[in-house]
Amino acid sequence: MIEIPVTDIQGKQVDTLQIEEQTLGGEVRHALLKQAYVRYHANRRQGSAATKNRSRVAYSTHKMYRQKGTGNARRGAAGTNLMRGGGMAFAKQPKSWRQRMPRKMRRLANRNALLAKAVDQELKVVDQLTLDTPSTRQFAAILNNLSIDRSCLIAMGSTVGPEAKSARNLDAVTIRRVDQLNAFDMLNHRYVLVDKASLAKWLAGDNGDGPEAD
Repeated sequence: MIEIPVTDIQGKQVDTLQIEEQTLGGEVRHALLKQAYVRYHANRRQGSAATKNRSRVAYSTHKMYRQKGTGNARRGAAGTNLMRGGGMAFAKQPKSWRQRMPRKMRRLANRNALLAKAVDQELKVVDQLTLDTPSTRQFAAILNNLSIDRSCLIAMGSTVGPEAKSARNLDAVTIRRVDQLNAFDMLNHRYVLVDKASLAKWLAGDNGDGPEAD
């Protein structure tokens, strides 16, 4: 059983949240986390890089000049890869870099990433994360009260409220809806900040696919 302190926005502990390790994978599975991280990163690649080969360049196939008697090198068409502006010898073609991962592995990786953050004491849980009006300065003070001095992923129930508007102007801060938490974002940030109700809802639900579900 992992005990995670629950604090208020001033940084004072007000409660304790107990999470069973088995619901998060039991132990930190580094190989699974790496596979999930690489997969997510690969699925973001467009794979649209392309260069023209000899058949795609707009040059005449007429021989540039006669074979002998000019003193020049033997030249064929102007579109050869040896000529400036000619086709590429090994032209790049569009390619899909997508990787597949079973749904159960994706969900386990997302939960296991949260376990890794909890073990390293990089999971910050607050009782409530609410602001009356948008204020970047006030939200920066909240992060300072929680000893968050590095990159931070903030999971919220909604990304259109005053809290999200206050946080999105801060450097090294990323906002995600709690139902979109994924291993890539959690591992890509030093801290994960979430309120107690949203975390309990995420743990109780069948979440874990993230935005890269297919």
